[in-house]
Amino acid sequence: MAALRRRSSKDSAGEVAPPGHDYSSPPTKASDALPLPLYLTNAVFFALFFSSVYYLLLQWREKIRSSIPLHVVTLSEICSIVSFVASFIYLLGFFGIGFVQSLVIPRTSHDDLLDDDDELIDQDFTAAMLKDDSRAAPCMPSAGDDCKIASSKITPKFVSDDGELPSPVVNPSLDEEDEQIVKSVIDGKIPSYSLESKLGDCRRAAAIRREALQRATGKSLAGLPLEGFNYDAILGQCCEMPVGYVQIPVGIAGPLLLDGREYSVPMATTEGCLVASTNRGCKAILASGGAFSAVLRDGMTRAPVVRFATAKRAAELKFFLEDPLNFETLSMVFNSSSRFGRLQSIKCAVAGKNLYIRFSCSTGDAMGMNMVSKGVQNVIDFLGNEFSDMEVIGLSGNYCSDKKPAAVNWIEGRGKSVVCEAIIKEEVVKKVLKTNVSSLVELNMLKNLTGSAVAGALGGFNAHASNLVSAVYIATGQDPAQNIESSHCITMMEAVNDGKDLHISVTMPSIEVGTVGGGTQLPSQSACLNLLGVKGASKEVPGSNSRLLATIVAGTVLAGELSLMSAISAGQLVNSHMKFNRASHNKDAAPKLST
Repeated sequence: MAALRRRSSKDSAGEVAPPGHDYSSPPTKASDALPLPLYLTNAVFFALFFSSVYYLLLQWREKIRSSIPLHVVTLSEICSIVSFVASFIYLLGFFGIGFVQSLVIPRTSHDDLLDDDDELIDQDFTAAMLKDDSRAAPCMPSAGDDCKIASSKITPKFVSDDGELPSPVVNPSLDEEDEQIVKSVIDGKIPSYSLESKLGDCRRAAAIRREALQRATGKSLAGLPLEGFNYDAILGQCCEMPVGYVQIPVGIAGPLLLDGREYSVPMATTEGCLVASTNRGCKAILASGGAFSAVLRDGMTRAPVVRFATAKRAAELKFFLEDPLNFETLSMVFNSSSRFGRLQSIKCAVAGKNLYIRFSCSTGDAMGMNMVSKGVQNVIDFLGNEFSDMEVIGLSGNYCSDKKPAAVNWIEGRGKSVVCEAIIKEEVVKKVLKTNVSSLVELNMLKNLTGSAVAGALGGFNAHASNLVSAVYIATGQDPAQNIESSHCITMMEAVNDGKDLHISVTMPSIEVGTVGGGTQLPSQSACLNLLGVKGASKEVPGSNSRLLATIVAGTVLAGELSLMSAISAGQLVNSHMKFNRASHNKDAAPKLST
């Protein structure tokens, strides 16, 4: 392996040079095409490019009018074509094609990383980043002089608790080339965020960034895994600047009998008792004949905010948008942005001279935030023609409302609105749940309903819906931050069948899930979706997989609510948590669900 590893050598400037490096002359650049100053060379090729394009378009238009075949060209047209190709190659080479080079040469040398043109571009972007984010960046002192960050006069250093500078954590397994890149990242010569695009190797970029971070902070990341993860899968879509991944155990609750089908529900959590408790709830539901669900609404929302000079103009746009006669036109504009996004409704709210416009649309099997945002942008652009005095303040004005508890989601719904119910038999309540129907009904009224009202809860009329939602979301690649509105839930319990059996239901108006896009395509999360039978997009009925996932989430919440409320009613809550949350050294301990 050592023989296959590329050897690096030092040039006169102290940088690492790749094999075959020409020390006698600097590398040739696109700007060396003419022996002229750079601005004149650029001007010549810009003029050549646009003039040749203009001439060719004129000639081809005349040919079309005269019915002359386009492949019949004159000498002047041949010259124009050659000029166009030459100027295009020059401009493409001058303004940079680093992303193409990274695909062609996946293991770029350190000397290429510090190419003058790339360094200037990186410094400009670094300056913009530092302007927006004034937090101190990690930096370690180098031998002989202070460490400096490119495009910044600040020299921040991490200091340990005892006031001493941290000692670098050095990984001896790095080869000489990677070692030089690590030093350049620490010194600020190579921005950490650009490693993937420059190296063309996502796993190598993560390893180098990780090593640079350890040396800069003096803290070890030995417990954070690096190997065994596909870093290419998250590039540009899931996570930026990765240095490893966090391991979360996945447990299985079930079978959950829902709408006549059994599901084994994956739950990613570090909370002891959660999976065991949910599993007990699933057992009680199964023994009672199963649960039943219905999707009441299915529509993702986005609400831009626009402003006018007067409140009267804002009201005029509100009336225009809510007029049924205009809905068809607005729908055509909105729907042109996607195959699956279909506008369902528009609801407006006026605050002074500001107008908040809440668009709702179907999004197929995707969670749909990007889809609805594209459609909204189309409508906003269209409205700008009719209402030229409209000022767009933001594409999202928080009337959506995303990742925040909001009454509009609780009342109007967002994503999938689902209701799920089950009738638990009296003998199951006693034998499996270890309590009785009347105690559960009373506890639900005083805790989930009255207690939540006293606390001023917004959508929190439940015992622990967010526990179940978060666990399923993480396991299946959903956005964990949307647990906030997705956990809006009201749990209802009442005695039925002459007071013998228990009717329990959960109503969740804003479950935001998808089975395509985002984290759903990562291998682990994709496997959990496959376990539930909802992996990817439905080919038969678009949107059916995401709706089914939403009902499974609601069914899991139903099981979790049933079990926790029973544990509280029977006085088992503290004992269960003390047994399993503190049993890290007792490997023989296992949840005892029922006797």
